[in-house]
Amino acid sequence: MNPELDYILTTRKLSLGYDRACIIEQLDLAIPTGKITVLVGPNGCGKSTLLKGLGRLIKPRQGTVYLDGKSIATQPTKAIARQLGLLPQNPAAPEGLTVRELVAQGRYPYQGWFQPSSPEDDRAVEAALDITEMAELGDRALETLSGGQRQRAWIAMALAQDTDVLLLDEPTTFLDLAHQIEVLDLLYELNQRQGRTIVMVLHELDRACRYGDRLIVMKAGQIYAQGSPQEVMNASLVREVFDLECRIIADPVAGTPLCIPIGRKVALE
Repeated sequence: MNPELDYILTTRKLSLGYDRACIIEQLDLAIPTGKITVLVGPNGCGKSTLLKGLGRLIKPRQGTVYLDGKSIATQPTKAIARQLGLLPQNPAAPEGLTVRELVAQGRYPYQGWFQPSSPEDDRAVEAALDITEMAELGDRALETLSGGQRQRAWIAMALAQDTDVLLLDEPTTFLDLAHQIEVLDLLYELNQRQGRTIVMVLHELDRACRYGDRLIVMKAGQIYAQGSPQEVMNASLVREVFDLECRIIADPVAGTPLCIPIGRKVALE
């Protein structure tokens, strides 16, 4: 770990799995506070499993996840939900739910049984709608929105939780390029303006390098490499982790590493 960084979310000898299959084994990890960390790696390498473990959706087979120095396993669920928000892959909501009703669900950690929303809850919901530029769509049903708008609505729900840490599993999946950039720009602005710690899984290496302060590259349930995009991303890593020949050049717009796949078509010409 870099001694100059503060770490809000860490693991110690963490093992995770499903049924008899062990996906993550004896993993030590540290997520820096106030930064955007992106998990990348091939399909099936354990990215989503790790994110679920960090968000306490999966109980560790061994080891511990620490949030701000405290084991998340020993804390009440609502206490964790006030500190850590999780947006899984392809979230689903009941048909007919409006954007505002969805966002209001993010306030559940602060409410008791049959307790009506408080003025503070209402302010948090409206603030989340404003930040995500969804206020004008607050009364629209979710199913009537575009893909990018729906993702903004789900992110607004996570923001309404008012947590210091956001975990997002492939927030740009199934979105066209314009909506991908729309969502990633929003997350970048949240990080810059509010200091939110963001951990997300992305498949697109170029977007991971452009938006991530730190990359964690995974292979077969382990960390293969980690560091800044400039430190981590190179042709050798892409070959070893993704089994792909490529060239790495500087992005002409952002200056971050840009992966240019070679592929058989080019190689055969």
